[in-house]
Amino acid sequence: MSIKAVPAAGFDAEMPVLIVGGGAAGLTAGLAVQEAGVEVAVLERDPLPRGSTALSAGLIPAAGTRFQKAAGLDDDPERFAADIMHKNGGSGDPAIVALVSQQAGPTVEWLAESYGLPFSVVTNFDYPGHSVRRMHGLPTRSGLELVDHLRDAAETAGVMLMTDATVTSLYSDGGGVVRGVEVTRPDGSTESIGCRVLILACNGYGGNPEMVAKYIPEMKDALYSGHTGNRGDAALWGEALGAKLMHMSGYQGHGSVAHPHGMLISWAVVMEGGFQVNAEGVRFSDESKGYSEQASDVLKQPDKVAWDIFDERIAAITRQFEDFRQAEATHAVIGAADIHELAARLHLPGDALAATLAEAEQFKRTAGTDRFGRNWANVPALEPPYRAVRVTGALFHTQGGLAINQQARVLGRDGKPLSNLFAAGGAAVGVSGPEARGYLSGNGLLTAVVLGRTAGMAAAEMTLATA
Repeated sequence: MSIKAVPAAGFDAEMPVLIVGGGAAGLTAGLAVQEAGVEVAVLERDPLPRGSTALSAGLIPAAGTRFQKAAGLDDDPERFAADIMHKNGGSGDPAIVALVSQQAGPTVEWLAESYGLPFSVVTNFDYPGHSVRRMHGLPTRSGLELVDHLRDAAETAGVMLMTDATVTSLYSDGGGVVRGVEVTRPDGSTESIGCRVLILACNGYGGNPEMVAKYIPEMKDALYSGHTGNRGDAALWGEALGAKLMHMSGYQGHGSVAHPHGMLISWAVVMEGGFQVNAEGVRFSDESKGYSEQASDVLKQPDKVAWDIFDERIAAITRQFEDFRQAEATHAVIGAADIHELAARLHLPGDALAATLAEAEQFKRTAGTDRFGRNWANVPALEPPYRAVRVTGALFHTQGGLAINQQARVLGRDGKPLSNLFAAGGAAVGVSGPEARGYLSGNGLLTAVVLGRTAGMAAAEMTLATA
């Protein structure tokens, strides 16, 4: 990946706006640019636009939507912003937090009303850190369904999608202005495409082991559950152009990925009354604090594994997610009529697991707080038959990236916007701060779609102003 001088012979093709990356951020940005009446092309390295979005649960947190109101949920952007800032310990940029919390609702409703995405709110369990149920998803609760809907919408709207098109270099005039990109095809051939504005929507650096070891060493040996194409291109290009990087140590982990199957097990298994144990059959942390920071706690356990312990009631709730249904289909979910039978099937010490269950249930009955700091008030009891999944901790995506302003313009190291460069999604710094514990459920897709739309509208406006 490099920055090159503008070709002396000119570009092979020209496009007013180019977008690098065809996940939720890039496709949403493309819709916004096209809607403004500006030609745009989305460049995607894979044969089909999917990216990290397809590997997620496809849930977007948003406040004050008609979907919440229909479900009887009272929420507003100010409450949402407060939840984000509480989770990140006040380390997120207040201006960007305000932007995404205020614009998430309008963005979800725009996608629903203008492009037919059938959103609904997850109403049968709470996500850690959210004071209101505000997670919006499509019927299968899968990121694959979300990105496929966005791709269909983009194609119908006339957005040019160029697949099998890996952007390998940017062209700059030497003054920090981006003039175009170099695209490499699977057969090794290249082409140059000029542009007036560039939007980087190519996610973070989770698929770059060297960058992971540098910025988040505690996760360098963790399972990576993101897209392998997330090589840190945006950060490397931006840095070469003089951009400021922020919170590069921030990331979203997950402490509940079925092992060795690799399927995400929803945190509903914990929030609805379940818990995690290690190979000794005992708990080792406050699981309710959040699934992102739980990843490193799981990785500290023997063999870097733990077991989710829950019951059939929780399993029924979790079956709304495609990943869990697949986990059951591949026999990753183990069932038993009682706790001792479950321990035997999991090869865990029976007496220890039974004692762990009894202790958790006692805290539930007394609304107590345990030695790890987990408060069990209003947490439902577990009832036989029981269920369990062997899990490990994983890195899902990074949250650090290019510093941006409220128009999603990339900022230089002097704090001033670069001339014609925008960033969204994982390419831009998120709102989770510099630590895994700052990640609030849905922060990834929140910044993908909101900053994608923001960048698209601002890029179109800049293009029209300079036409």
